[in-house]
Amino acid sequence: MYAGRASETILNMTAFDAFYNDLLELVNEHEKKNTPLKVEKDLEVDIVKIFGENVTALTRAKNGLNDVTELAYATAEHHPYWNLLYNCSEIANIVLERWKSELSKKDASDIEWSIKELKQSLEKISEKINDPDI
Repeated sequence: MYAGRASETILNMTAFDAFYNDLLELVNEHEKKNTPLKVEKDLEVDIVKIFGENVTALTRAKNGLNDVTELAYATAEHHPYWNLLYNCSEIANIVLERWKSELSKKDASDIEWSIKELKQSLEKISEKINDPDI
């Protein structure tokens, strides 16, 4: 009976699951050689992230924001919330780039412009919510 469950588990394993298991073995081998690594996973959507010893909260935030920005660029104006996402990511990019320094007048101006764009986009979305015939 136990062998049946094991073979059933193997049959249900995806190629990505197999890759992840192989990856964990590789990570374990490198950790034995004192290479500090951190692995995060979301196997439901086939995502694995590996971080080395020099990763910081700031570099992780910048990396994650790159994914958000990519979605904003790839989606373009084909999605009604595109402009909200785009301008939020632009503000966040400016803030993260200046995290360890000062915002410039240009940075503040760019943020202000993005906030105006956000307000306009939200107004358009709100109009559609309030008047479903639009």
